[in-house]
Amino acid sequence: MTEPGFSGGCQCGAVRYRVEGALSSPHLCHCRMCQKAAGNYFMPLASADNEAFSLTRGAPRWFFSSEFVKRGFCEDCGTPLFFMTEGGDHVSVTLGSLDDPSAVVPATQDGVEGRVPFFHALPGLPERLTDRSDLPGGTQGVAGSSRQHPDHDTDHWPKERDNER
Repeated sequence: MTEPGFSGGCQCGAVRYRVEGALSSPHLCHCRMCQKAAGNYFMPLASADNEAFSLTRGAPRWFFSSEFVKRGFCEDCGTPLFFMTEGGDHVSVTLGSLDDPSAVVPATQDGVEGRVPFFHALPGLPERLTDRSDLPGGTQGVAGSSRQHPDHDTDHWPKERDNER
């Protein structure tokens, strides 16, 4: 049986982490710094006490987005992973980096002064299934050649550096 908590990591598997117990303050942050850090309209985050958090593989690189805040990311694949206040007692993890991102539902929206004005209309956009017929082998070809780490811890991580073509 799996211990209660959460595991997650970057897209390539170079950085993996574990949170023992619950995550708190799950939210969507719309501030401009989070938008830039995520390369998205918002960044979903939740917090864990420092004592409950551990790295299980690798180590992130850190960028100080301000004097007081640092953001951790994988230096190999660029995945944004963590948000920490320097000297703080908790780390926030990006909810998309969890092995099961649906396990934590955001409860608030923060930094709404930076929210893009069309955010409310996004759920009304037309929906389409993934179709990569523009690529060799289509969607199955992409899935069959994926270098994405699986959504669970592994004993072995086959690091590949052939993504620099």
